[in-house]
Amino acid sequence: MINPAVFIDDQGIGESFPVYVVAEMSANHLQSLDRAIQIIHAAKKSGADAIKLQTYTPDSITLNSSLPHFQIQGNQWEGETLHSLYKKTYMPYEWHEVLIKEAQNLDITLFSSPFDIHAVQFLETLNMPAYKIASFENVDIPLLKAVAQTGKPVIISTGMANLAEIDEAVQTLRTAGNKELILLHCTSAYPARVEDANLRCIPHLAETFSALSGLSDHTLGITVPIASVMLGACFIEKHLTLSRADGGPDANFSLEPHEFEDMVKSVHLTKKALGQLDYSKRSSEASNRAYRRSLFVVRDIKSGESFDERNVRSIRPGTGLHTRYYDKVLGKLARHDIPAGTPLSWELVGL
Repeated sequence: MINPAVFIDDQGIGESFPVYVVAEMSANHLQSLDRAIQIIHAAKKSGADAIKLQTYTPDSITLNSSLPHFQIQGNQWEGETLHSLYKKTYMPYEWHEVLIKEAQNLDITLFSSPFDIHAVQFLETLNMPAYKIASFENVDIPLLKAVAQTGKPVIISTGMANLAEIDEAVQTLRTAGNKELILLHCTSAYPARVEDANLRCIPHLAETFSALSGLSDHTLGITVPIASVMLGACFIEKHLTLSRADGGPDANFSLEPHEFEDMVKSVHLTKKALGQLDYSKRSSEASNRAYRRSLFVVRDIKSGESFDERNVRSIRPGTGLHTRYYDKVLGKLARHDIPAGTPLSWELVGL
């Protein structure tokens, strides 16, 4: 059975709560503390529930090597080594406490993705409310164990992982003590193509692993996150930048603040529109029920005259006999004179 809710900073996430939306800062700080602070403000103003950081150093995530297997190929960062890329994108550890205080002042939740065990230990000293595991790290078993052992909620992206690898990650987390888990469907391409989104994986993840599920999205625009809500996503993560024109490794698949705000509004409206499986009458429809179809006399009828297709019709409003009685009325005789425009009733119908 799926855990009905996960709580981060006392805010519920799950079927019975609004969709939880996270603004991913990633490398969009462009190694400027002031810009990082501005992104937190933009996230709050745009309606995000949380802002997420990434905690690593170039040396903790890879080696400073130009050997072929450390060189990036086949994506937008081709030509870089892993170390040179992460040297441009990492956030200094000393910023974290400053940004946490800024988020607290704005009343927006802040948490991070640790990329190594030392990062987990560091973030624990800052009392992180939750941890996010990035797609590239979902196969790092020691890291998964360290995060699970904190006892905090864990959100894990499933990009690049097959079902067996996702199962191994989930079992590792749960065996190590994790009790609050959210699985994020993810396509780890930057940007990702809409046709590769495969959003049907979202309900399958929830059903297969008895966990809440959501989306970590790298497509352009806001269509895919909105569509994910229709398939049960309760958590959405999307990159946020102040302006794509400012550049940076993540700029071209990040949303600007006004776009992020549009996404948040659309996601919440979509969740409201889903409603419940309920065919009962809506209170908002009550006043219109009187204007549905019913049977009316549409020509003057003399007493004793037969009801037929010319003098009885189904029209609006709904104050006459139900239309299901149309065939039963035809051929019957009028009890007395009936003027056109009279709603038909059994009192008017004779043998």
